[in-house]
Amino acid sequence: MSSPLTPILPEVQARLARPHASFIDGEQRTPAGDARRTLRNPADDSPLAEVRLADLEQVDACVQSAHRAFRSGAWSGLAPSERERVLLRFADLVERHAEELAQLETLEQGKSIHIARAIEVGASLGYMRYMAGWATKIEGQTLDVSIPMPAGARFNAYTRREPVGVVAGIVPWNFPLMIALWKVMPALACGCTVIIKPADETPLTALRAAELAIEAGIPAGIFNVLLGGAEAGAALVAHPLLNKVSFTGSTAVGKLVGGAALQNMTRFTLELGGKNPMLVLPDADLDKAVAGAIGGGLLNQGQVCAAASRLFVHSSRHAEFVERLADQVGGLGIGPGLDPQAQVNPLVSRRQQDSVLRHLALAREQGARFVCGGGRPDLPGYYVEPTVLDGVDAGMACAREEIFGPVLSVLSYDDLDTAVAQINDNPYGLAASIWSNDLGRVMDLIPRIEAGTVWVNNHVPVDPNLPFGGYKQSGLGREFGRAAIEGFTEEKSVCITY
Repeated sequence: MSSPLTPILPEVQARLARPHASFIDGEQRTPAGDARRTLRNPADDSPLAEVRLADLEQVDACVQSAHRAFRSGAWSGLAPSERERVLLRFADLVERHAEELAQLETLEQGKSIHIARAIEVGASLGYMRYMAGWATKIEGQTLDVSIPMPAGARFNAYTRREPVGVVAGIVPWNFPLMIALWKVMPALACGCTVIIKPADETPLTALRAAELAIEAGIPAGIFNVLLGGAEAGAALVAHPLLNKVSFTGSTAVGKLVGGAALQNMTRFTLELGGKNPMLVLPDADLDKAVAGAIGGGLLNQGQVCAAASRLFVHSSRHAEFVERLADQVGGLGIGPGLDPQAQVNPLVSRRQQDSVLRHLALAREQGARFVCGGGRPDLPGYYVEPTVLDGVDAGMACAREEIFGPVLSVLSYDDLDTAVAQINDNPYGLAASIWSNDLGRVMDLIPRIEAGTVWVNNHVPVDPNLPFGGYKQSGLGREFGRAAIEGFTEEKSVCITY
């Protein structure tokens, strides 16, 4: 029997009851067009809230707002310490409204309220304060040059980093608040203006964050939120006044975004998909490895770009690993995100549920063995049973394609070189993990694995100071740390003759 659901705050109920529209110049503005979208609760498919979608005229108004605000210098012209102070106040307000934001996220996205509190809001607060500190630490270099003319001249040469300008942050639906802030905070620390375009399914927390930014003292027009579908997104990326696109999402859409941005030479970074391996060596601690597979593979129902989804286990430990994994995964409780006892929650949408079920049907056709799960529970929302697949061959779709659901595919190997070759034989290269207590062997393996992040004896944690991004078709550029700051700035060289 499920436990009582977390009571919904009155302010959350009030916010859900009113219509929503794009946030431009410090307020929500209803577009001239009548395009609408009804948000649905993933836990039971009930209507949640209504949003008005931007038309092309409103897309232009949003970019013009951010462009005017950038040119005015109202934000970029502030002393770096003042930008830092305002951004820290913004973080304080997010913390003050943490439960409201967590509940909105659970209701619109479906994830556990525990994850919404601890990661979506809690981890975001650490990131916000870290990035606020970068406002006072952006720096250039002093360079010695060997310019031969004119004779006897002396030179002072240096570089400076300047804000890139108007930034569009395109955000997916799996961590809507956190990933929005991954783009907002470094952009604002650098002095840019930013337009967040949230996913159609999950706009509510981005809108609330923009309101809190105004309350913190960030001037109107500096942080806008654009609501709209594919047409609005295409118009945003193609706008000639846009200076930078920071996109997180699927590889297929990321390629379209990058191609469109190039038409105006708009700068862009892409954080894309992953089919992330977990390599379990013979000496690994199986208790930790199984826990890592569950935590790294089923977090947010597997709707994580860096999720562990193909598990390479040495044949000497394979049977025991699968037995332990299936025993624990099969016992996970399924229920709404607002149920504090539920361990597996609904997927974000009916479309995503259908996509995962199609992947499972294909896995069954291709001969994978379903050790546990594989079906759709008898519940009204967008649920898929957490699933362990065994007998998986490296050529099967479930071992090659990003499923983005609660599905763990286990592969057996005898030869380590063969396993590494299979790990790298994939178009993605976002992340990987190695599980072993043999430090020498681990250190030899790390440079052989084609991935932007390699974890050892853990999978999926990120840190604001640790660059994150992918090899191959998992993207271009890096989030977090100095790399993020460099991505929101232009580097200018200065050479003075005296």
